[in-house]
Amino acid sequence: MSITVTQLSKVYGEQRAVNDISFSLSKGEIVGFLGPNGAGKSTTMKMITGYLPPSGGTASVCGYDVVTQPMEVRQRVGYLPEANPLYFDMYIREFLGFVAQVHKLGKNTDKRISEIIAMTGLQPESKKKIGALSKGYKQRVGLAQALIHDPEVLILDEPTSGLDPNQLADIRQLIVELGRNKTVVLSTHIMQEVEAMCSRVIIINKGNIIADDTLQNLQQGGRENGYIQVSFGEPVPSNTDLQQIAGVTSVKQQDANTWQLFAGNLEDVRKNLLQFALINNRNILSLQSNSQSLESIFRELTK
Repeated sequence: MSITVTQLSKVYGEQRAVNDISFSLSKGEIVGFLGPNGAGKSTTMKMITGYLPPSGGTASVCGYDVVTQPMEVRQRVGYLPEANPLYFDMYIREFLGFVAQVHKLGKNTDKRISEIIAMTGLQPESKKKIGALSKGYKQRVGLAQALIHDPEVLILDEPTSGLDPNQLADIRQLIVELGRNKTVVLSTHIMQEVEAMCSRVIIINKGNIIADDTLQNLQQGGRENGYIQVSFGEPVPSNTDLQQIAGVTSVKQQDANTWQLFAGNLEDVRKNLLQFALINNRNILSLQSNSQSLESIFRELTK
C-alpha cells in the first residue's frame, strides 16, 4: 500500500480533531478526501506528510512510518498545502531550483525544472518573480514544487484554488495523468472536480470517517437512488420481463412505453437491458441513467 492509516488521531487540548480513523490507498488511485470545514481533512493530510505528529495511531507512506522515518516519507511525498507557502521574492526557476536542491536532485536539476515548468503550464510566466504572479499561477508553482522530485504519493489540499476555467481543465487533466502511476489524495470543496477525477471518495466529518467507497457505489449503491429510464418503441404489456433483467431491484412505469429500472450497478443493468431488447426484438427509443449527485450525498451525510 502507498498509504496506510491505522486508528490515527489528533487531539488539541479537549478537542479531538481526528478520531481513530483508518484507511489504505494503493498506487494508481485518485482519492477525493472530502469533508466540511473543520472536519479534520487538512489535519489528517498534515499527519500523513509528517508535518504534524499524531496523538495516537500510526500512518505510513510506501512502508515508512511518518513518525520514526520522516525523511524517507518526505522523499516519497509531494505536498501542496492549502496555504501554498511560497517565497515571493524568488523567481520561478530560482524557487524550483531551491526545492530541487532540498531534494538533492543533483545534475538532473535543470532538466527536471524545465520538464515541470512545461508540465504545469508555467512557461508564459517562467521568467517572473513569484510575487508578481496571479493567484492561479502561484497555485501552479505550488503544484510544481510538489512534483519536482517525482514523488510516489501526491497530497493536494485545494489544488485548483484560484484557477480560471481554462487552467482548471489543464490541471485536472494533469492530475488524472499523474494518478495513473502515483497515489493522489485530493481535498476540495468542488464536487464536480471529484466526479471528474476521482474513482474513490473518503468523507470525514467531525474527525470520523463516515464514507469510504468508490464514487460509483456511493452514487448508486444500497439505497436504490440510481435508475435507468428507458423508452421502448411499443408498449410493454407488463413489468414481469423487465423485473427479471439481471441486476434490476425494482421497476416503475412512467407511461405505456417508458419505465424506470432501479439497480445498484447501473452499468451492468444497462448491458443486460440492451441484451434483453435484442433477444425480445424490442426497439429502444431512448435510454438514460440517473444517479444521486455527489453533492447531495455529501450534504446528506454531513448535515
